[in-house]
Amino acid sequence: QLLIGYENGTIVFWDLRSKRADLRAYYDEAIHSVAWHHEGKQFMCSHSDGSLTLWNLKSPNRPFQTTIPHGKVQRDGKKPESCKPILKVEYKTCKNSEPFVIFSGGLSYDKPCRRPSLTIMHGKAITVLEMDHPIVDFLTLCETPYPNEFQEPYAVVVLLEKDLIVVDLTQSNFPIFENPYPIDIHESPVTCTEYFADCPPDLIPVLYSVGAKHKKQGYSNKEWPISGGAWNLGAQTYPEIIITGHADGSVKFWDASAITLQMLYKLKTSKVFEKQKVGEGKATAEIVEEDPFAVQMMYWCPESRIFCVAGVSAYVIVYRFSKHEVNTEIASLEVRLQCEVEDIITPEPETNPPFPDASSQLPSLKSLSGSANTVACEGTMKDSIPCLSVKARPVRMPPGYQADLVIQLVWVDGEPPQQITSLAVNSAYGLVAFGNCNGLAVVDFMQKTVLLSMGTLDLYGSSDPYQRQPRSPRKSRQFAADNFCMRGLSNFYPDLTKRIRTSYQSLTELSDSPVSLELERCKSPTSVKGSRKLSLPTDLKTDLENRENSFSRSRSSSVSSIDRDSKEAITALYFMESFARKNDSAVSSCLWVGTGLGMVIILSLNLPASDDLRQSEPVVVSPSGTVLTLKGAVLTFACLDCMGTLTHQPYEVWRDPHSADDGDKTRKRKLVMHSPSSSQDMGDHQFAVICSEKQAKVFSLPSQTCLYVHNITETSFLLRADVVTLCNSVCLACFCANGHIMTLSLPSLRPLLDINYLPVTDMRIARTFCFTNEGQALYLSSPTEIQRLTYSQEMCDNLQDMLGDLFTPVETPEAQNRGFLKGLFGGSGQAFDREELFGEATAGKASRSLAQHIPGSGGIEGVRGAAGGVIGDLTRARIALDERGQKLGELDERTASMMASAEAFSKHAHEVMLKYKDKKWYQF
Repeated sequence: QLLIGYENGTIVFWDLRSKRADLRAYYDEAIHSVAWHHEGKQFMCSHSDGSLTLWNLKSPNRPFQTTIPHGKVQRDGKKPESCKPILKVEYKTCKNSEPFVIFSGGLSYDKPCRRPSLTIMHGKAITVLEMDHPIVDFLTLCETPYPNEFQEPYAVVVLLEKDLIVVDLTQSNFPIFENPYPIDIHESPVTCTEYFADCPPDLIPVLYSVGAKHKKQGYSNKEWPISGGAWNLGAQTYPEIIITGHADGSVKFWDASAITLQMLYKLKTSKVFEKQKVGEGKATAEIVEEDPFAVQMMYWCPESRIFCVAGVSAYVIVYRFSKHEVNTEIASLEVRLQCEVEDIITPEPETNPPFPDASSQLPSLKSLSGSANTVACEGTMKDSIPCLSVKARPVRMPPGYQADLVIQLVWVDGEPPQQITSLAVNSAYGLVAFGNCNGLAVVDFMQKTVLLSMGTLDLYGSSDPYQRQPRSPRKSRQFAADNFCMRGLSNFYPDLTKRIRTSYQSLTELSDSPVSLELERCKSPTSVKGSRKLSLPTDLKTDLENRENSFSRSRSSSVSSIDRDSKEAITALYFMESFARKNDSAVSSCLWVGTGLGMVIILSLNLPASDDLRQSEPVVVSPSGTVLTLKGAVLTFACLDCMGTLTHQPYEVWRDPHSADDGDKTRKRKLVMHSPSSSQDMGDHQFAVICSEKQAKVFSLPSQTCLYVHNITETSFLLRADVVTLCNSVCLACFCANGHIMTLSLPSLRPLLDINYLPVTDMRIARTFCFTNEGQALYLSSPTEIQRLTYSQEMCDNLQDMLGDLFTPVETPEAQNRGFLKGLFGGSGQAFDREELFGEATAGKASRSLAQHIPGSGGIEGVRGAAGGVIGDLTRARIALDERGQKLGELDERTASMMASAEAFSKHAHEVMLKYKDKKWYQF
């Protein structure tokens, strides 16, 4: 029978054999769901008034039991008050205990703020499980699939709008199972991503072991009850790790090997700061909006396990990995990094302004991100105040990544610090470098000292190709609406505004609808919400585009104020062993600095000669005087030896900083230096690869000769560029704003691939797109989905072997045997199908209702074209064996049939012989 409930309260019983309604019942309230009772003798209905009714098939005129589980009982004996509708109910029986009644909804109306809930009724106990998201559907898992037996439920699968949970019914507190699948990647909006392929193989087990210790308590001790399907890892053997930074300050490490995605470890960067209390002064909270701890940039060295995070509130945290728990104070440094600009940047009243008035173009000065707000003075002018407060007391740090140093930019003369636009760390040098639109800072995280804090123009010294004049000392200012022109001047620079991948915007403000890419290009880390596109005069645009080729010292009145501006953002940083000057005969430690105007500055790093003196001797950072130029903002650097092989950065081999063994051997650092001069066959020169948002160049060092140049795009700009390894070679992978993915050979810069893959219609794609080794890349296609792609032919050939199987063959469970006495006297009638009783099945033919196997086109030839590798060979062998077995079976059947025919012929021949044996010829 089929049981159907309608909104008007009608219940209809359909007989599927006769295809007609056998029985009808009526109720006063709308029916939302129905559930059969044990052996089909009773059924339960849920209604719109929050009630549950239990019916008997023998007397279906009215329910014999009506309950409102969450309704308040009236004192005068009246019917309990109505509740919210019960959208679905399931009634499952148990052999040795009371039945389970599970339903969603049905809560009282006097609690409107209650979250979506699932109610479990077992006997007289009622348990309400509140959910974080609305319930879409739920399903009860039972020991038997047959409804005419005791179901014995053991779990409930609940599908939420943004999650999937499974509740354990075998324990009284109903705990949930730990979900082995990553469904909560969007638990907090993703703000940045990093992708690492072919990383050290011991990282995944180590991260998993420390991540397992941080998991929440209270999960069920049983294994995940849902099974089915199988993974096929294919021939890929190298490990892959994805790191995601989130708006709440958390960082998640994911195992992305092959096509799996499993969370390994979660780090909360907000734990190093004090919590903001409601009603606290505005000293630190007024420049911060809803996401003060949002992760803006990340840098990870897998070999040394040094991890660095840059946050939206202008701070940098250096983490070290340890397997031991410690209780210690967090070291912190404050850095003053503010530009020194002249106050007179607006022209005289009689002259034409070089750009429109900001106060008329921008109706609101509410900043895109909290750390870029221009705040009016209230009382004393803020100075040397960080945006957040680091915990001053000792902090317990569990095993895993532990904060080693917190670096914060501070307010300067009432102006908040600008957001960080570039970040680099080197474990061998013990240095961390970061920059923004004001300048560059270099910090020694081993000695916990600031080595360099300098404006971008001061890095040039006398080598400034623009010959910009020195600035006047800073003067006190009154903060007004027109002051935005000074603080947000980088909004009017096309060469600076294209660096949109480093700008931060809360994903909660983004929608999936396409946005104007030109409008997004006009936004910088200091842009404002709701701003309209501002256009430059034609003469200024022409002058900015021709800056690279015109280094004239003459300065017209229309660009004099722009030349004096110091808002030249630091867009790329890279530590490496290279030739800092033309006349250098040996490589040395250097820091390559790229700016938003396409300038490359090389800084020399003077490290102590012996590693034993590293903790005591200071490190000296000085400009080398070398300046290289490109078109557009610099995106990435790389270094190749004279043979064209990628030279990796030097690093320190990881050692546990809190190991129990404190011997000298364990405390001494082990450095791995990839110096080109360390081998005699490496030659005395190297190649420096520099890529900007417009072009790529390869320089020969130390001569600093430009060997190759390739103009990547003229009408668009690059969002991401990385030097990656592919098939034992090196190439430059680029992602353009017009959606093209391009690869260039190194060092010759010959185009290898140019395909129109994905137009950038969402800032989320621009912010999260990243390349990695072995021809792979990823980005966030939506707030909840990570899209991986490959441009490697080898990966494409092995993709079929890596795909999993959704279904796995299992044997059909057998129904419980019914005893003879139970079937004869007390048991209900056994159900038979009409086709089984009277159809062609009794004649030995297959029933029409049964599924038939229709052979498709996929035989050995189909598998041969789709599979490659070990899995494909095994599949072909298995299919060949199956076909051979089938043919042998057919041959066996034919042989048996021929033997039967021969025996029958022999028998008939013998009978004929006996019949006519004694007859004479005349008797025929």
